[in-house]
Amino acid sequence: MIKVIKSGISDEAAAEFEAQVKNTVEGILGDIGKRGDEAVRELSEKFDKWSPESFRLSDEEIQAAVDRLPEQTIRDIEFAQTQIRKFAEIQKAALVDVEEETFPGVTLGHKNIPVNSVGCYIPGGKYPMVASAHMSVLTAKVAGVKRVIACAPPHDGGPHDAIVAAMHMAGADEIYCLGGVQAVGAMALGTDSIESVDMLVGPGNAYVAEAKRQLYGRVGIDLFAGPTETLVIADDTCDGEMAATDLLGQAEHGTNSPAILLTNSEKLAEDTQREIVRQLKTLETADVAGKAWDDYGQIILCDTEEEMLAEADRIASEHVQVMTRDPNYFLDNMSNYGALFLGPETNVAYGDKVIGTNHTLPTKLAARYTGGLWVGKFIKTCTYQRVTPEATATIGEYCSRLCALEGFAGHKAQADLRVARYKSKAA
Repeated sequence: MIKVIKSGISDEAAAEFEAQVKNTVEGILGDIGKRGDEAVRELSEKFDKWSPESFRLSDEEIQAAVDRLPEQTIRDIEFAQTQIRKFAEIQKAALVDVEEETFPGVTLGHKNIPVNSVGCYIPGGKYPMVASAHMSVLTAKVAGVKRVIACAPPHDGGPHDAIVAAMHMAGADEIYCLGGVQAVGAMALGTDSIESVDMLVGPGNAYVAEAKRQLYGRVGIDLFAGPTETLVIADDTCDGEMAATDLLGQAEHGTNSPAILLTNSEKLAEDTQREIVRQLKTLETADVAGKAWDDYGQIILCDTEEEMLAEADRIASEHVQVMTRDPNYFLDNMSNYGALFLGPETNVAYGDKVIGTNHTLPTKLAARYTGGLWVGKFIKTCTYQRVTPEATATIGEYCSRLCALEGFAGHKAQADLRVARYKSKAA
């Protein structure tokens, strides 16, 4: 039996906030579409108190940001980017062009073609998300994208040196100090000073996520993103300190970040609740993590691993930390998740920052139908066909009859013309 020990905020309250965000973003994007750079500048002044002569950073400004960083920080960024590049290259190698003769005289194939231009959003308001530069810019470049531009908001009155360095080291072709909906809107819609892109990627707050949703179709996007989610699946081999640490470690992303403990151990459920209270007394980000836990945290108690598996697939969380006797049971049987972290030796922070897998992952149940950002998201798999005269005479007759069946006279004429032209030659 599944028992909810602690529940989070109601669906109605969450929907009310989402409706307000939707209306606000719709107005902002409409303004950018009409007034371009003028609107972008006004929005930047309003929300970020930032209005430089140019939002795009010059080569000199980029180099100055890199030069201001400690050598250890540069080495740390290089290490993280090396891990992410390695895994992205492994993933790209799995994408191969194909060409086969599928019927005598009929050759079908597909080519993997990178998107031409991508805009990457790197959050930098409350937390400077340096790692998001690796995950988006670097992955796009490994995929072969020709033009990658990157935007991050000002931090403490100007560009954040580490974010700028990470974007530059990852291979960004253009770097802008511009944040929020105005950045996403400018990249997608284009302005006099910013050429539009074909695709938008990267995480952001609720307003940035909603902007990407509204712009989808005009440009491609990586995925529909919501607040960071974490699910800890644990049995009595896990202790309260570990479970609480992993829950709060992701709850600090934002006050609306869901963190859920799914367990078949009543003792662990009780220990975790006590440990969360204790850790919140000293955690530097307790103001955010504590509210997230109060409003969105959940503890769900199950009887068996099978119940935990079913509940985990129902939740379809972005991050799933598995700390059980046999974590591979969930690897082998779970189908709905953004990323799995198997065993107590690993954790979501590794995936967020350094280990090599991408941290832009599906939220709000999207894990039911998509995985996270990876090299393949930047690549279009496009088909082609080549047919001999003999084969077109045969295929055309089948096609003609099927077109007639559906009432498509123009389609039928295309097929009939090929039959008339090539059947006698084939004979």
